[in-house]
Amino acid sequence: MGVVDGRAVLEVADRGPGLPAGQAARVFDRFYRADHSRNRADGANAGLGLAIALALARAHDGDVELDTTVGEGACFHLVLPLPGRH
Repeated sequence: MGVVDGRAVLEVADRGPGLPAGQAARVFDRFYRADHSRNRADGANAGLGLAIALALARAHDGDVELDTTVGEGACFHLVLPLPGRH
């Protein structure tokens, strides 16, 4: 976590398979799941987590950004304004 351009930034990264451009473009869409092999019979993995995270960030004048490369993993940045800097 740090501060960039007067905004708080929290980074969550992995070294997984990454996402191709088509999937990365849709990752914040409600109900979108990049991995269709996952079972959602128990209600989990419904494809809402990132859509909710983005909506909450934007409700607080922030954003969630994704930087991903196939074979190199993914990095999400939660960006929020610092208190008193709206």
